[in-house]
Amino acid sequence: MWTQRTLTLDPRPRGFHLITDAVRDALDLSNVAVGVLHVFIQHTSAALTINENASPAVRGDLERHFNEMVPEGQPYYEHTLEGPDDMPAHIKASMLSHTLTVPINNGTLQLGTWQGLYLCEHRTQGGPRTLVLTVHGQAPEAA
Repeated sequence: MWTQRTLTLDPRPRGFHLITDAVRDALDLSNVAVGVLHVFIQHTSAALTINENASPAVRGDLERHFNEMVPEGQPYYEHTLEGPDDMPAHIKASMLSHTLTVPINNGTLQLGTWQGLYLCEHRTQGGPRTLVLTVHGQAPEAA
C-alpha cells in the first residue's frame, strides 16, 4: 500500500519547531501494520530533523548554535539578493536534511520517547512550508 499527500505548514518565525502532531494529524495510519513514513520538504531554505521533543531549551540552543556556525553578512556570500538571511538559510538546510524516514508499527510512528519531528526554519520570514508525506506499508492481516 502506498499513500501520499502534501501538508502545508503555516509560516513560522526563524527557529526549530515541533511538527510531529501536524504530521500525525495529516495522516491516517490506522490501516498500517508495518511500514515507513517518508517526509520531504519542498524548500531550500528550511530543513527537517528529529530531536528532543520535551524541552524548548533544546530548540533554542539549536537555533543559537546554527546562527553561530553560519552567521549572516559574510563578505564572501554572493547570493544576497533575497536578503542577508537567505544564503545562511541554504547552508543550514544543507547541513541538516530535506527528508526524514520514520518506521510505523500498528498505526503508530515509532519515535523514541523523547523524539519529535522538527521543521527547521532558517529564514526570518520563510512563509508557508510544504511537506510531501509518503506512507509505504502493509495492512493488518485479515482475521
